[in-house]
Amino acid sequence: MNIQHINVKFYIQNPESVSLESYNKIFNTWIQTHRTEEMLVDVADYLHVHHGPGIMLIGHEANYSLDNTEGRLGLLYNRKLQENGSNEEKLAQAFRAVLTAAQILEKENDLQINTKEVQVILNDRFLFPNTEETFKTLKPDFKNFFDKLYNGDAYTFERNTESRQRFILDVKADSAPSTESLLEHLPAIAESVHA
Repeated sequence: MNIQHINVKFYIQNPESVSLESYNKIFNTWIQTHRTEEMLVDVADYLHVHHGPGIMLIGHEANYSLDNTEGRLGLLYNRKLQENGSNEEKLAQAFRAVLTAAQILEKENDLQINTKEVQVILNDRFLFPNTEETFKTLKPDFKNFFDKLYNGDAYTFERNTESRQRFILDVKADSAPSTESLLEHLPAIAESVHA
């Protein structure tokens, strides 16, 4: 399976201290200063939606948001355009994008990212139905990726089995490496794919 439309969400450790309203201005600054590799075009405020998408930074290739789906605030990366490469390379691209954004928010806005838990969503129900067969097919790619990302530390997979949902995989690690540490493991992933 050629995975596409990858979403990655890292949860915020200190959600009660986050003033989502202030991120309208922060994300508009990201557009003006070209803070990401993607072309960013707009900011959308969905704070009126209970347990909704929060504040969304809209880009051509991808969106970033401080997402509050299911009442769990996190930094969500939503890749919209298709990517070339292996599944591991596409996962690495999505994780590099979200972890780079997380690192900026940690340094400049005092957000605390929980790296022990991450959610991966394949945002295409037609190509990736939320079935056990999809999980079995993709599990080796996910395992190879997370073995390297967490540098051999233990982690578990938990799949949301609700058939009406998108394919959602929750990954829970025993350790909580820094965002910087996780970013450092990503080049090793790209090298191993090309070896």
